[in-house]
Amino acid sequence: MGRSVLRRCWIVSAVGLVVAIATFVMGHRAVSGPALIVTFASLALYCMSHPVLKSFAFTVWVFAFVTASMVYPAAFMTWPGFDLAILIVPLIQIIMFGMGTTLSVADFTRVVKMPWPVFVGFVLQFSIMPLLGFALAKGFRFEPEVAAGVVLIGACPGGVASNVMTYLAGGDVALSVTMTACSTLASPVMTPLMMELLAGKMVPVPFFGMMFTIINMIIVPIVAGLLANYMLYGRRRVFDRGWVLGLVAVVSVGAATLIAVYAPKAIVTVGNGSLGKDGLVVGLLLIGIVALAKLVIGVWLKGPENWMDKVLPVVSMAGICLIIGIITAQSRDDLMKIAPYIIFAAMLHNGIGYVLGYWGARLLRLQESACRTVAIEVGLQNGGMASGLALKTLASAKAALAPAIFGPWMNVSGSILATWWRRKPLAKTR
Repeated sequence: MGRSVLRRCWIVSAVGLVVAIATFVMGHRAVSGPALIVTFASLALYCMSHPVLKSFAFTVWVFAFVTASMVYPAAFMTWPGFDLAILIVPLIQIIMFGMGTTLSVADFTRVVKMPWPVFVGFVLQFSIMPLLGFALAKGFRFEPEVAAGVVLIGACPGGVASNVMTYLAGGDVALSVTMTACSTLASPVMTPLMMELLAGKMVPVPFFGMMFTIINMIIVPIVAGLLANYMLYGRRRVFDRGWVLGLVAVVSVGAATLIAVYAPKAIVTVGNGSLGKDGLVVGLLLIGIVALAKLVIGVWLKGPENWMDKVLPVVSMAGICLIIGIITAQSRDDLMKIAPYIIFAAMLHNGIGYVLGYWGARLLRLQESACRTVAIEVGLQNGGMASGLALKTLASAKAALAPAIFGPWMNVSGSILATWWRRKPLAKTR
């Protein structure tokens, strides 16, 4: 679709909004729903073509998928007998693999060079947000499963979008990447620990079950992404040779197939949890796919080296939108009852997180760029991880409601905050 055509999509969006409002007022709800879907979808396309508004395109797409799942919930639940909820964990693993391809070993070892800012951010991340989630869950008197979901989103590490928001806000991008990497690496222990302490009386929290789920769903794909990053952008020229890439592709896909067919379903079992094999299978398959893609695009077609940077954001965006759509469809009736309250809770949780993260860093005498970074890292959580844990470990679609609502709002507020900070010059902290 040409960019000039995309730029005219605002007309379609405006017409769709008028139709949606008019038909809603006249009581023709069967028409207002589809019109609203057209409104958001066309607005998202327009944002994608706009140099200023393109950072909001993802959020508008989320609204389009949420609207579609509310209007046509059956379309996001099963396809010819196939339960779409099964796709949530593999989609999260693919998204985490994409996150891993943006990291390198230096992003983890950088903590040695800047231990104090990373430590400050880490402590604020895993204290402010889970406690705040617990307080809001109690204050709004959510039912136990929904309340557990609010605590869960607060107990998760920083989200992938925090790095982009930090860049736009004029923060310390290197610090942001390191904080995200370190908090994610610590999440197999910190997330179930905070959940057990704060939400253990709301719902059963299997500590080892949640720990192994995080390792399988988050850590293993990220490690696979790190290996893919080394293959794509490493200094060694060996991965520029076609036969090496072909060998990597064959070995990776072959190993994934053997593990999928012959390995036991549970690789390790401790207490109430077991480490599944699907994370390893998905990781190996994606490494093989990346090697094959580099062979075709980089070696045979002599294409651009940064093709991965263009593909993965689109894949991640589509994956997150589909995940949110599936979760919304499964909890549509519950969401209709508590939507205003959980949206307000999301705004409070996110906003207070920014404020306490920023001023906590200021009180501990970090530089202004680091304060902005910590604020964003504390305020933005990994919503995809929270959604996966809610469905996989807590086995509750109601617990996944909070991540489904909090995630889109975090992108909206993060974009607004980053834009506001971008217009303010940095001032050094004494």
